[in-house]
Amino acid sequence: MSAAAVVVLASISVLLLGWAAWERGPGGPKMLALTATLGAATAAGRVLFVAIPSVKPVTTMCLVTGAALGARAGMAVGALAALISNAFLGQGPWTPAQMLLWGTVGASGALLRPATRTRLGLACVAGAWGFVFGWSMNVWFLATFGPEVSWAAFITYSIGSLWFDVAHAVGNVVFALVIGPALYRLLSRYAARVRVTHAPAGGMPAP
Repeated sequence: MSAAAVVVLASISVLLLGWAAWERGPGGPKMLALTATLGAATAAGRVLFVAIPSVKPVTTMCLVTGAALGARAGMAVGALAALISNAFLGQGPWTPAQMLLWGTVGASGALLRPATRTRLGLACVAGAWGFVFGWSMNVWFLATFGPEVSWAAFITYSIGSLWFDVAHAVGNVVFALVIGPALYRLLSRYAARVRVTHAPAGGMPAP
């Protein structure tokens, strides 16, 4: 099996497992509806900023979703945002990679919650993801289109994409500083109400 086939199949498998975990996770219909709405809103943000290459609010919104609602919701919002926005921007072999990467961004928002719940920490994580996202997409394109996955080819691709990666990172930092804290407070309040609604008779479940 070629490297491209392995990468594509592995990505699709991870996405399917993540989707199953999100659908069967806690929170009930209200959390599912909120996650789907956030995915659509995040996709709209990407389409709205299409005129500015690589500068999008997607990464920040995925990180905040993960920090406020948990890894499952963060992964779902990232995957949905890529899938929905590409319906307008163009589907292609890059779609599974974008779904997987932005889903991972959302999950990292939960895993790095001590940092992503603060303005400065969120900005640092979002800025780092600007480069990691770009480098990961370079590996994806090398695996699917060639010529081969090697350090020389990776460095060549990375030099060519440097401007876009810098723009992505700087845009992420700006969005994190401007909209991150307010969005986190909004989603945290909603998440608290959902947990109270679905708590057992003895009170709220442990976080």
